[in-house]
Amino acid sequence: MPAPRPRKVLMNPELRRRGIYILPNLFTTAALFGGFYAIVQAMNGRFEYSAVAIFIAMVLDGLDGRVARLTHTQSAFGAEYDSLSDMVSFGAAPALVVYEWALKGMGQLGWIAAFIYCASAALRLARFNTNVDVVDKRYFQGLPSPAAAALVAGLVWVLHDLKFTGEEAHWYAFIITIFAGVTMVSNIRYWSGKDINLRRSVPFMVVPAIGLGYALVSSYPPGVLFILFLAYALSGYVLELWRWLQRGKTAATSK
Repeated sequence: MPAPRPRKVLMNPELRRRGIYILPNLFTTAALFGGFYAIVQAMNGRFEYSAVAIFIAMVLDGLDGRVARLTHTQSAFGAEYDSLSDMVSFGAAPALVVYEWALKGMGQLGWIAAFIYCASAALRLARFNTNVDVVDKRYFQGLPSPAAAALVAGLVWVLHDLKFTGEEAHWYAFIITIFAGVTMVSNIRYWSGKDINLRRSVPFMVVPAIGLGYALVSSYPPGVLFILFLAYALSGYVLELWRWLQRGKTAATSK
C-alpha cells in the first residue's frame, strides 16, 4: 500500500491575519468621527456644533491610549490608527472649520493660513511619532495638535457665541490659526502632564480645586475653554523666556 501523501498546508499559521484590539480602537474611531462630524457641521454652517465635536474628539483621544495601557492592549496598529485619527480631528477639521467660518472671505490669505495650520499638524504628528522614544516624556516638543485644535475651535466657538460674524472676526481667526500652526512645529517645550501619578495620594485641597475647575468650565464653556488653551499655548513661550533669563544669570555669575 503506497504511503499517504502529505497534506498541503492551505495557510501558513505564521501568515494568518492578525486581529486588532477592539476596546482602544473604539475610542480612536469615536475621536475620528468627532473630527468628521465637525467638518460636516461646518459645511452646514453649524459652527458651534463643529467646535464641540472637536473638543469631544480631544477627550476621546486622551482616553484611547490610557485604555490601551490599562487593559494591556497596545499595538503598532493602534498607534498608527491613532495618528491618522489625530490628523483628521486636530489637523484637517480645525483648519476647515475656521476656514469656512472666517477665513473664506479673506481669499488667498485665508486658505493659505488654513493650509499652514493643516500642514503644521501633519509635521507635528510625524515628528512626534519619530521622536517618541528619544524626547523627555515630561515635555512636548511644540504645541500638541489637540491643544492647537482646541485653541482654534475655542476661538470659533466663543466668538460665534458672542454673535460675531466670520467677516468681523477674520483677522482674529487668521492670527490664531497662524500662531497655532507655527507653535506646533516650533521647538518650544510644553508640559505634558505625564509625570502625574494618579495612584498617588494628593493633598485634600486638590479635590475642591478640581470641583472649582469643573464649575468654572460649566459656567461658560466657550470662553473658559478658550482662555485655558490660550494660556497653555502662551505658557510655553513664558517658560522658554524664563529658561533664557536663567541661562543668562548663570552665565553672568560664572564669569
